[in-house]
Amino acid sequence: MGTLIYDGADGFAFDDRVLAHLQAVIATKLRRREGFLLIWTDRTTSTEGTLRSIWLDPAISLQFVFSHPTLPELNRDWLGLLTERANGNGGLMLEDALRAEIRAEVPEGTYKAAKSQRREG
Repeated sequence: MGTLIYDGADGFAFDDRVLAHLQAVIATKLRRREGFLLIWTDRTTSTEGTLRSIWLDPAISLQFVFSHPTLPELNRDWLGLLTERANGNGGLMLEDALRAEIRAEVPEGTYKAAKSQRREG
């Protein structure tokens, strides 16, 4: 598990693979001087979890701390989906199902396909 350290104080645990994808998306947004909301359910303190959200802005200090010395390989499909969400009005919502698929390297498109089937049905 890696850690996203927000504003030098709060640390939030994410799987290294998820954190690497977040790092790529966040760095791109902040390089463009675009702030956005990151929302997820933090299950590190309880099984039910706590809904967390943080505002990411170029003026706020961030650190990405990985538990392994090498970054996991990035998946373009996941990067595209996360970037699309980060660009939306609701912010980047990181559901448990999406995080699980990124962690487990489930075949590409599974999450998108399931979401689009739900909308059609």
